[in-house]
Amino acid sequence: MKHTLALAAALLATFSAHADSGRAMPAQVPKAYSQECAACHVAYPPGMLPAASWRRVMTGLDKHYGTDASLDPATVTQLSTWLQTHAGTYKRVSTEPPEDRITRSPWFERKHRQVDPAVWKLPSVKSPAQCAACHTGAEQGDFDDDRLRLPAGLSAQQQRAWRD
Repeated sequence: MKHTLALAAALLATFSAHADSGRAMPAQVPKAYSQECAACHVAYPPGMLPAASWRRVMTGLDKHYGTDASLDPATVTQLSTWLQTHAGTYKRVSTEPPEDRITRSPWFERKHRQVDPAVWKLPSVKSPAQCAACHTGAEQGDFDDDRLRLPAGLSAQQQRAWRD
């Protein structure tokens, strides 16, 4: 019985370590992921895309959304394995978004449908991929609506809409 309980506890711990955590950033983030990916945009929690999307992203780094984001083969292997392990499996990411863009996923578009298109072009925001411009916890995978900040440069009308 002791052996069975120990085995069950070990399996539970293993499952919990790799369980789909949704938008939250996993506890152990490879240094290369934080350094390389966050150099241009938020280092997105891997649960925000399904495994197939991450596979395509990592095999197309030489043409990563108009930029050459190539990495050495060892780093690609390390990050690909980590992304696959922690990829999203829950309902929100059950379908692969167009062009594997998080910002084109149905849930992202639904959550941001009331954002004035001009807001994405503000110097303090730059694009929908710059989550940290509004989401104070984006670096930790926290996109809670209760912790939003107004980006710099909003017009009075945009500020009123933001608060509604």
